[in-house]
Amino acid sequence: MRFVNYIYNMKQSIGIIKNNKIIPLEHILNRPVESMMTVIDEISIELIESNLNKEVQGINLEDVKILAPIEFPRRNLFCLGKNYKAHALEMKGKTTDQVVIPDKPIYFSKACHKAIGQGDVITGHVGVSEQVDYEVELAVIIGKEGSHIKKEDVYDHIFGYTICNDVSARDLQVEHIQWHRGKSLDGFCPLGPVIIHKSVVNFPPDLKIECYINDELRQEGRTSDLIFDIETIVSDLSRGMTLLPGDIILTGTPSGVGMGFKPPKYLKSEDIITCIIESIGELKNIIK
Repeated sequence: MRFVNYIYNMKQSIGIIKNNKIIPLEHILNRPVESMMTVIDEISIELIESNLNKEVQGINLEDVKILAPIEFPRRNLFCLGKNYKAHALEMKGKTTDQVVIPDKPIYFSKACHKAIGQGDVITGHVGVSEQVDYEVELAVIIGKEGSHIKKEDVYDHIFGYTICNDVSARDLQVEHIQWHRGKSLDGFCPLGPVIIHKSVVNFPPDLKIECYINDELRQEGRTSDLIFDIETIVSDLSRGMTLLPGDIILTGTPSGVGMGFKPPKYLKSEDIITCIIESIGELKNIIK
């Protein structure tokens, strides 16, 4: 099941994509569905599936504006640094920490006042940063509250997955001797285009992950290449800290980020960034 947050005829709604059309959830369930958080918090997948046979007219994808699936995260995104070996190696000596291949997960936080969606413009913040970079990542969406979650129970606490471009101001990362500010500028969180329910893919997911800048393939890998897998991340994060429905966890990025090249290949105005993850789709944005 593929969930989408969209605007059609000036109305914002939540739907599912079926046969390349959007089926509004409010028509399937005969009740208002205010946001994606309503789905995660209140509506069972079984209830949606049991009502899918209703004759509900779909909306053509080209007739809607697709938004970030969760526009206003309840709290900061949890992020994993250096969670692909090749990426960890390419970043050696380029940021403030000295760790090359981590033996414990490296966590940081990404503030997000509002996530941007498919086709939206990434603000380059010229004058604030001159080294804006891209990072395609698999985002895990928590669906069930929990703390001290055992690895074997992690699947039960996941709602689904989406794509995130963890846009980063590398000069700010270095200047401030930590990553939070450089990761958290306005518009630095493209998310989407959909959330796939966890049942769509095997667990743990083994999905091809790519990022193109214009027509150049920069990043390529598989989500099974994670140093710390999803079971480890969710279980470890939940030790002493309650994870909440709607929490977003970014699992790390493969090698090929702009900072990793010699010389670096940072984003330029009018560059088109296309982040692709198998079974989820592609998230495309332009920087200006």
